[in-house]
Amino acid sequence: MNKLMIILALAMAATGCSSREIVKMEHPTQQSFDLYDPDGDGVITARDRCVETITGADINNFGCGEITNIDERKELKILFANDSYHIEPEYYGQIEQVALLMQRYPKAIVTIEGHCSQSGSYELNLALSQNRAEAVTQVLQDQFSIDASRLTAVGYSYDQPIADNLTEEGRRLNRRVIASVKGDGTQTEMKWHIYTVDEEVE
Repeated sequence: MNKLMIILALAMAATGCSSREIVKMEHPTQQSFDLYDPDGDGVITARDRCVETITGADINNFGCGEITNIDERKELKILFANDSYHIEPEYYGQIEQVALLMQRYPKAIVTIEGHCSQSGSYELNLALSQNRAEAVTQVLQDQFSIDASRLTAVGYSYDQPIADNLTEEGRRLNRRVIASVKGDGTQTEMKWHIYTVDEEVE
């Protein structure tokens, strides 16, 4: 092998070694997005708008529960004694239905409306309808732990009749209490996973 070939061989070997050297970057690249999913809902932190989702919850693409607009009116069939706003415990079950709805939708608010029949003075019925509405909100607070800030009581006297006040039946229908629930019902619905075990055939 002549000297020229030896020189060329050494040059090629040197070039090959240098191409395998590790190059250190002065400023390492950083990950642009946080790919962690600490609440385990399948939505990465970079896109998760509702952190700490309950495990197994039914969520949308942003890790949040769906929003349901609430606009419900429920008539409470509470029988009040004449000129009284005391509520007997036997009617608490109806008020509980309102409480359960509010517990299910923590952002919902309720207005309790008191209505009277057109018998007696307007002022007397206005005070009576207000007291009856407030009696219902008090039961919601005391018996079912609904926060007072979510409750409003309004008395309408006999301004909003739904039947003829000239008949006993009409007056009976006009003496009523209405629960009007409004607001958005952001909630996290649960996915229920059902597992079955086949019975072994002996």
